[in-house]
Amino acid sequence: MPGKFCVCLTCSKDNTDKATVAFVVANAAVASDKETLVFLSIEGVRLSQKGFADDIHETGFDPLKSLIEKFVKAGGKIWVCSPCFKKRNLVEGNLIEGATIAGGAKLVEFLGAGSPSVSY
Repeated sequence: MPGKFCVCLTCSKDNTDKATVAFVVANAAVASDKETLVFLSIEGVRLSQKGFADDIHETGFDPLKSLIEKFVKAGGKIWVCSPCFKKRNLVEGNLIEGATIAGGAKLVEFLGAGSPSVSY
């Protein structure tokens, strides 16, 4: 099933259930041969930092760290909202594998190419 798919995630430890489900859906999309993007914004940008997701594990799901690693290994992309990242004084040198700082214009370009999107 070629095509694109975008998951927008605004949560991290403030709503671990949403953060987990977002990466479950992202993994399903990338496994369906979709060019899949997870766009982290607001509190979600914290997940871009090494070690931050290590202790997030919702009952009934794989640990979030494992879900993120599986997503990246399958070819998924993680874009991190630049202004949200800067606002929280996070460290670009501490980005997890597969994460890239990106602005809203880049997200609009991806979505403008006809990508469906879900938000958590």
